[in-house]
Amino acid sequence: MTKQEKGLILKLKIVPNSSKNEIIKTEEGLKVKITAQPIEGKANKALIDFLSKTFKISKSSFEIIKGETSKEKTILIKCEDEEKLQKIKDFLK
Repeated sequence: MTKQEKGLILKLKIVPNSSKNEIIKTEEGLKVKITAQPIEGKANKALIDFLSKTFKISKSSFEIIKGETSKEKTILIKCEDEEKLQKIKDFLK
């Protein structure tokens, strides 16, 4: 997790085709389980939907900046609201 001028960058490992959507903190970092299959961008869309609902930030604020077709993804959360960013950081600690 890296704070930037434009928001927050998260490095995630995605596990598609899971039984439920959830965020798991591991020693290696964050793992996000998504129920969607990794076909035609469905898992990416489901990931953005899930993160948007979890962090209560609009879907348009999320951008996959690396790993569009990989299980290792780098996500930019574009948010100017320091309070929301702090809540995300606290949640992910």
